[in-house]
Amino acid sequence: MDHANILVLADPATPQLVMLQTLPKTTIAVGDTPEAFVQTAPVADVILRWSADLTVFEQVWRMAPRVRWVHSCSAGLDGVLFPELAASPVPLTNARGVFSEILGEFAIGAVLFFAKDFRRLVRSQMAGVWDEFDTVEIHGQSVGIVGYGDIGRAVAWRAHALGMKVLALRRRPELARDDPYVTEAFGADRKHELLARSDYVVAAMPLTPKTRGMIGQPEFEAMKSNAVLINIGRGPVVDEAALVRALESKRMRGAALDVFDNEPLPAGHPFYKLDNVLLSPHAADHTPDWKERTMRLFLENFERFRRGEPLLNIVDKRLGY
Repeated sequence: MDHANILVLADPATPQLVMLQTLPKTTIAVGDTPEAFVQTAPVADVILRWSADLTVFEQVWRMAPRVRWVHSCSAGLDGVLFPELAASPVPLTNARGVFSEILGEFAIGAVLFFAKDFRRLVRSQMAGVWDEFDTVEIHGQSVGIVGYGDIGRAVAWRAHALGMKVLALRRRPELARDDPYVTEAFGADRKHELLARSDYVVAAMPLTPKTRGMIGQPEFEAMKSNAVLINIGRGPVVDEAALVRALESKRMRGAALDVFDNEPLPAGHPFYKLDNVLLSPHAADHTPDWKERTMRLFLENFERFRRGEPLLNIVDKRLGY
């Protein structure tokens, strides 16, 4: 295409926006309010949603009838999809894959945190106590991955490399039949079987109407008493109140959480005080260059768009991922 008009929904002071200067034959408008796009929206070809909230995004969408592609710089779509966008033929792409390897590392770190009881080691060191105790060998243990997509597979290959058995839950388990990292794949109807066999349960699914509350009281009751839940997907896929009860009653060994129902986590929340919780402030994928990484994906995809080539990471808007 000869020229493209791009609307960038972001704080104009965002440092990574300077990377857009490399785009050829473009007119770029930046703002975080609908008013910023009054002149440019009617002729826009592309919307890049960097950080604007859903209300602003919806308003700008309605102002831009000629848009032919929308890209979100986040991997999750729960704050991106709205009915008009979902129903439109305009392709939506996201940052799927950009953060998967980093989150895979966090998941394995959480496994080791509990297996080797790092909290006890630090507590004893700070108390000046020589405290010998037994730890758990993870080789031969099972990690159940609920939501075996790009993030789930990043966890799987690391777990497999450490000698763990990988149990994968996915909508179409037959797609994991030849996956070298998967010991056994399960469909949704066998969720409780996977949970009952897992020493660690990694929640890595997106938030959709079907996955909201997918892990709740019945699921915690199905887990082993020494099981650990690791949530690196979205907070509301887990019933938070049920999880608090399971942790307080020691129904399960613990949980490593990077995502929550409400963020920032409110002061006084039980998770802050529970000694069987490893809490990350939704920063498990925040490397020094994480924002540059997601912008680079947009730049690559824009070049494809400009040349009329297939886009990367096209979202199935019907499924929500």
